[in-house]
This record gives sequence, structure tokens and C-alpha cells, in this order.
Amino acid sequence: MKTKLQIFKTVANHLSFTKAAEDLFISQPAVSKAIRTLESEYKSTFFLRHRNAIELTENGKAFLIYADRILAIYSEIDNQFLNLREDLPKQITFGVSTTLANYIIPKIIAKFRLQYPEITFKIKSGNSEDIEALIVNQHLDFGITEGKESNRILQFTPFIKDEIVLVTHANNPDFKNGIINREILQQLPIIERESGSGTRDIMYDFLNKNGISSLNTVVTLNSTEAIKNYLYYSNNYALISINAVSEDLKNNKLRIIDISDLTMERWFHFVCRTGYQSRVMDTIEKFFRNNHS
Repeated sequence: MKTKLQIFKTVANHLSFTKAAEDLFISQPAVSKAIRTLESEYKSTFFLRHRNAIELTENGKAFLIYADRILAIYSEIDNQFLNLREDLPKQITFGVSTTLANYIIPKIIAKFRLQYPEITFKIKSGNSEDIEALIVNQHLDFGITEGKESNRILQFTPFIKDEIVLVTHANNPDFKNGIINREILQQLPIIERESGSGTRDIMYDFLNKNGISSLNTVVTLNSTEAIKNYLYYSNNYALISINAVSEDLKNNKLRIIDISDLTMERWFHFVCRTGYQSRVMDTIEKFFRNNHS
């Protein structure tokens, strides 16, 4: 039951069987079978299937509330009985790349400390290149980065998928239809991260593979927060993680400009030295997977 509920929740979050299969590292037929089984068991239809999309039915929305409650209880049971307090140190230290450190990890650690208030955290944040170097040199045992799986000394395990989107000031009068093509993208005044940033490296790798050799970069800054603060006072543009701008989109401070036929997706990874094993790392990884949403 737990596995089927996790599959249901992932499909509901993505509204896509394909993306759910990618996130869960299982086949799309396995996802579809799990959903059909749940619908049969509860004699309900949870998703309306259209040609190119799906949506939750009213029963599906109600079932999601129950699924969230049940999975939260499963998580508490696991943390109480499988991740025993006496096996965890009083302080946990690991590295996190900047985007994760600012927008994803704090919420998960807050949840963790509700269950383990006696445990403290020391988080080293920086760009992906720096965090991975600290792990290679054994100054850190593990971390979570947005880097590429390119270093044989390191072992990368996918954590969650992210998307890099083009954003600008919400009141920018240009491109009112909210979409541009690749040629226009190369002409826009772009604000970007510094060399060594995982977001920048993955962005350029993706653009180069899609025939875009350069951007019209006008300012380089060393943090996503600095880039966002710049955009609040200009009509320039930036390619930023969707996780970093979710609140800005809700508060109508920034807006997304879609790039036709171009979707930049990347994975955040758990990273450690190849062959490294640790009860603490396993506990953190399991908790983070169960609580990142």
C-alpha cells in the first residue's frame, strides 16, 4: 500500500505518468498499473485522462489528502523505529549547493528537528564545484549538489528534479504573450551566476547541446538572491531554478517567459565519495526523500 500511495502522490504532484516514472525510477506501465489498482480497490476514478494531459478528479483530490496523511505516518514510523536516535550524532554536518541551501533544504531540516530536536545541523553551502571539492578532499563526507555526474571519485544519486526557467520583472512590458524563440533568447540582456555555479554549468551545457553557443550576459553575480534583487529593479532576464522563484511568482514580483521547444531540466544529487557508507547519510537521504515536497 505504501508504494502505491507514493506512486499516486507523485503522479498527482506532476500530473504526468511519465514524469512520475522518472522521479520514482520505475517504468511508466508500472505507474499506470498502480493507479489502476488503487482506482479499482476504491471503486473511484482519481484521474481524468486527456490526449496529452491528466487532471485530478474531485475524488482524486480527496484521496490525495488521505494519501498525504498516511505517508506522513509511515515516515514517522520509519524515523522512530528504523532510524534510532542513539545511532545519530548530536551534530550532523554536510554540504549543500547554493540553490538547495536557500530554497529547499531549510524546510526539510525544520521538519527533521521537529522529530529530533536534540540534533543540530552544520550546513556548508557554496556552489556545486566547491562542495564537491570539499567531499573529494574529505573535508565533508557527503552533500547535495546540482552538479553533473562527471567525477569518478564521486558517487551521485538522483534526489529531485528541477527546472531552470527564464524570468523577468512581472511588469516588464515585453513579450506579453509570455513566449519567445531561441533566437530572441540570445539577444536578451541576461543576468547570470558566476563560474563554478552548478546552475550556470548545467545551463550552458544544455544550451550548447541545443545549438545556442552564447548569451548576451550583461551582469554576473555570485548568488541567485542577488540576481533576483537585480531583476526587481530592471527589465533584464535570468535563467533561474523554478524552486528559487516560486514565492516571487506567487507574489507577482517576477514572471516566467517560456522558450519555445526548450525545457531545461536537471537533477539535484546526493553526493559522496565512491564507496563511502554511513548510517547518518542513509538516514538523511531517506528522510529528505520522504519530506522534500
